[in-house]
Amino acid sequence: MSTDQQLVGTHRLQPAAPGAKVTRLELFYDLVFVFAFINVTNASAKTLGQGGLVGGILVLALLWFAWTSFATLGNAVRADRGVMPLFGFATMAAIFVASLSVPEAFSDDPPGLPGDLVFAACYLVVRDLQVLAFWYAVRNDPRLRPRWRRLAGPPFITVTLLLVAALVPQRLFDGTAELAVRVALWVLAIAVAYVMGQRTRTEGLTIVSAGHWAERHAQIILIALGESIISLGVGPGLSAGLPLTWPVIWAATLGIAVIAALWWVYFDSRAIAGERAMHRVHGRARIALARDAYSYLHLPMILGIILFSLGLKRTLAAIAESASAGLRERVDAVDVLLLHGGVIVYLLAVLGFQRRTLHWTSRFQVVSLVVLAALVPVGAALAPFGALALLVVAIVLVAAVDTLRMRQHRQRLREEKFEEERALEAEETELRRRRLAAAGPDSRRGDHDQAAAHPPGHNRPADGDAAR
Repeated sequence: MSTDQQLVGTHRLQPAAPGAKVTRLELFYDLVFVFAFINVTNASAKTLGQGGLVGGILVLALLWFAWTSFATLGNAVRADRGVMPLFGFATMAAIFVASLSVPEAFSDDPPGLPGDLVFAACYLVVRDLQVLAFWYAVRNDPRLRPRWRRLAGPPFITVTLLLVAALVPQRLFDGTAELAVRVALWVLAIAVAYVMGQRTRTEGLTIVSAGHWAERHAQIILIALGESIISLGVGPGLSAGLPLTWPVIWAATLGIAVIAALWWVYFDSRAIAGERAMHRVHGRARIALARDAYSYLHLPMILGIILFSLGLKRTLAAIAESASAGLRERVDAVDVLLLHGGVIVYLLAVLGFQRRTLHWTSRFQVVSLVVLAALVPVGAALAPFGALALLVVAIVLVAAVDTLRMRQHRQRLREEKFEEERALEAEETELRRRRLAAAGPDSRRGDHDQAAAHPPGHNRPADGDAAR
């Protein structure tokens, strides 16, 4: 979410336009979150029995707030113009160091720096940079400065609670009590971010580009799916030189099938429908839709993918270590819960996204979630390979039947999207042809000179102006 189009008070910044798309620089920023998601998965896997999963979920929630604030800023001003890239690069560095400290975010394990304090300090830097970037964008507009102050409040309260969690509990408590107090402070910090964020983001704010907002959130889902593919490869320990066996190959293929089905459920038509829903509403209705369907519901989507990745990592490791164990011994019940639970959380979030954007759900979708939950004890009675195969059959059937039931709506959405893309491509090609023709022989000096003479988003003429 972003402020109005009066946002920019300096020529060095460029405001986001209603038709703005995600810039390449924003995609570059997201690369650091690939590592963040991987480290959350790895840290949760190592301390699964000691509350590592709960800690991983809490860390993920805080990282999500950092990312969504970054997306908000990119919807307000061009992330690749002026000094905005400097803010982005500095934020990447802070997020990376915070991700390094994820395994010790709830403890101070020597040797080395205290991980909990490092994470809190890095998160403080991230939020300070984001608040400073917002201030820099609105500093010359007296109408928008009060709104900036309201946006700056919740992050500092959240960071203060994190610092208290890193410095105080060990001085007052020991053992389980200390960990419980830390977790309680983290939960309170996240609650403050959610509650106060919901109140402040609807006061005088708007979504400049609905397309940018939808595309940005779709791409972070791709980042999470990419993390699951990395877990698929790293999970069996193939990089450590374990032998490549047929059980590992078949298990990896099944893992890709689940990941592909998860992609299909969201991207095939629902992502397109969600973006269209954003374009249909304006003002407070658009703000509420952006907050509910994207800022809130995309977090459980990512959580579901990471839970599945964690279960997949553990299952593939068991199969790779011993082919006979993967085909004969029963799978760990926790692994089945992670595999099925991750898929169920993801599908529930997608169903909520569909309900919020399209205002309907089907009985089949609800029944399919119940069936997936009922298959958990069945999978627990199978070997790791069989449990994974059962999940593949279930999720592929769900995706296939759902697609067939929505085929008319799906076909219409996809055809309209394709026509829009072709029209935009033709318009861009024609605009470039006119500019090159107007430049005459000088155009032979190359596209670099053309780009310098007509930077994207700067005084770009409309079709009518170009014709004149």
